Amino acid sequence: MERDLRKGEPLSLFLFILVVEALQMAILESCNKGIFKEIPSQMEVQSASTGEQNPLSQHHQEINMSSTSYADYPRINVPCEDLIRGPKQDYFKIGVPLYEASIKCDWEAAKYILDKYKEIELVKYSITENGETVLHIAASAKVPEKVDDFVRNLVKKMKKEDLELVDKNQNTALYLAATAGNIEIVKILMANNPILDTIPGGGGHMMPLYAAVLFGNKDVARYLYECSNGLAGDGWNPHNRGWLLEKCVEIDMFDVAQEVVKKYPELGRSGILLGFLARKPHAFSKALAKSGIRANSSVGSKVRTPEKESEALPLLRILWEDILTLPKRKIDSILRGPPDTIRSADGWVFQAMQLKELISEQLEELENTYPNEHRAPQLIKLVSRYVLKMHGETRNIMNEESKKRTSKGDQALELEKIISENTAKLHEDIHKFKQRAEEKFLHGLISNHITFMRQATSLKETYSSRVMFIAAEVGNTNFLLELIRRSPDLIWKVNDNNQTIFHVAVKHRHAVIYNLLYGIGSMKDMVTPLRDSDGNSMLHLAAMSTMKKNLEDVSGAALQMQRELLWFKEVERMVPPSYRERLNNDGLTPRELFTKEHQDLITQGENWMKATASQCMVVATLIATIVFAAAFTVPGGYNQNDGIPMFKQNLSFVSFVVADAISLFLSSASILTFLSILTSRYAERDFVKSLPMKLTFGLATLFLSIGTMMITFSVSFFVLYHKEMKWIPIFISLFAVTPAILYVALQYHLLIDVFRSTYGASYLFKPANQVLFYENPKY
Repeated sequence: MERDLRKGEPLSLFLFILVVEALQMAILESCNKGIFKEIPSQMEVQSASTGEQNPLSQHHQEINMSSTSYADYPRINVPCEDLIRGPKQDYFKIGVPLYEASIKCDWEAAKYILDKYKEIELVKYSITENGETVLHIAASAKVPEKVDDFVRNLVKKMKKEDLELVDKNQNTALYLAATAGNIEIVKILMANNPILDTIPGGGGHMMPLYAAVLFGNKDVARYLYECSNGLAGDGWNPHNRGWLLEKCVEIDMFDVAQEVVKKYPELGRSGILLGFLARKPHAFSKALAKSGIRANSSVGSKVRTPEKESEALPLLRILWEDILTLPKRKIDSILRGPPDTIRSADGWVFQAMQLKELISEQLEELENTYPNEHRAPQLIKLVSRYVLKMHGETRNIMNEESKKRTSKGDQALELEKIISENTAKLHEDIHKFKQRAEEKFLHGLISNHITFMRQATSLKETYSSRVMFIAAEVGNTNFLLELIRRSPDLIWKVNDNNQTIFHVAVKHRHAVIYNLLYGIGSMKDMVTPLRDSDGNSMLHLAAMSTMKKNLEDVSGAALQMQRELLWFKEVERMVPPSYRERLNNDGLTPRELFTKEHQDLITQGENWMKATASQCMVVATLIATIVFAAAFTVPGGYNQNDGIPMFKQNLSFVSFVVADAISLFLSSASILTFLSILTSRYAERDFVKSLPMKLTFGLATLFLSIGTMMITFSVSFFVLYHKEMKWIPIFISLFAVTPAILYVALQYHLLIDVFRSTYGASYLFKPANQVLFYENPKY
């Protein structure tokens, strides 16, 4: 080879295999020639003394120990493979029944086989191709009612060192029990050999404790952590402690994570744990705190006396208090997170890199060449060659498939756009002013182009993993409060788009985080006017259509449109009047942007409202028809002489008439209400109150009309049946309640959503308790 191999060189793996194969062939050849002698296997030594009692002894010469796959492992405590590598008839006679007994946790069957061949200690033999022993099989078995007794009895037949046997993946039985979540098996094994938890598995890379956490077996993980001496035993190092800590936070094992962080605080200073916690709003949802915040500059802080809180909150406090002791630059780095890699569509990252290299080379060549040209025609030719080369090379890099991609967030397409626009502009400017034939003027145009291109294409590092903004995006209010209370200046932090956490909260419709603006007083007027890189103010963000998942708790497109309008009106009141009509980079005011973004939602809301009104109106019409007919077919009929109802003096009959009339009036009102919904104009402002109020009134009158109709039906039986037959109307009345209950059960969520959206929207914003300043915040 002409050069040495470097670390990570793909060819090194193949060379290693070739060398090992050559070494193995040389050893085998030496053994055949008698230069080396084979070491007798455990089976061979034992069979020499047992003779005919061991059915495997006559075949021991056929076993080639050099073929075992354990040769590559540094550990020597491996099971004997004579059974699995020996004659098949012996494996079928001993190994298969033993495996079946182990997987079923049938101790009687296993004990019979172990006792029958006790002279060869089958507990040390692998009974699968993967090198698993009887204990390995039982430790990972899913027979909870038998496995404990099976392992307890099996361990009595094993020596302490036998429990350390590993399979071909270097897994001990304890490791497999930890991954399976068999807490009792783990306790039995640890009681017999306390060092088992220090033997890594998973190819020799993962500790049993880490495996238990990785598979979400929290009880096993807590027990093994108690046995680990605070992660200070053999096998533990800063790297796997850090991995364990991250996995504990990831699966919400905050109690173990707290203990680890307290003992090794440096593990929590990377910012990774804060990132995990920021993405877990559910982990903080149980935090119901009684706390007051004493004013201190913009936001104050005071020791909290929690009434009830989640386990994640104490962990966050420990991490944050430790991080705050670091220098400010380090704190900012932790909150900012790692820089992003080149943003580009999948498979197009190299295009962005090639374009950046092309721009750098061509600008450097142009910069070195144009100062030497002192005649205008030569400068024009130089620029033309530069423009043509940039255009041609760019087309070679960007193929036809690139045109199908969206340019938003794709650096390759952004660079292509910059090259195309600015090279064309330079070419036009040069030819526009070539009549002047002034070399200084042309030099100035070229110099300005080079400066601008370098500034425009020197894409600065971006950070999309900023902890504060991740929390604001997912609505993790309690996480943000905990950080802000101990570092008030965090409310002024902005992301790569020049947006604060309040802008992100508006964009993702998190009202509780947005309401924190009311807690900073008049300083909110310094936050709301901020504009992002696209020229969008906070009001523009409220005007944009949000993701569907942010409105999933609102029923129907019409109510979602109402929620969007409420957000826009709220932010409009918050933003200073002089900023409400500002244009963004697309030349749109917030109101124009809102109309453009919500056209589809308005159409969907109209269709949903009309469909709901039509279906409900059909039901209301049927009820009106029924109760109208019932008014003229009264129970008992009419007196043929004067036409007066026969039971006019009966109190039940009077109730029947009144209920029937009320049901008719309510159903008629419901019909008219739903009819007005069908004939509405469906303007934007109608979705705020007009349409929801009509829908609320229509649903309420429909429900009451169904209730009074069933009362009318039930009371009619009380008119006809008396005395000993009175149980009949009572029985019927009980069942008559069923339709009303069904209506409430099936339409409950819609009724609540409509009522809450229409009459409870004022409580969505402007919280009564300012959570950053006053006692007893509710968040």
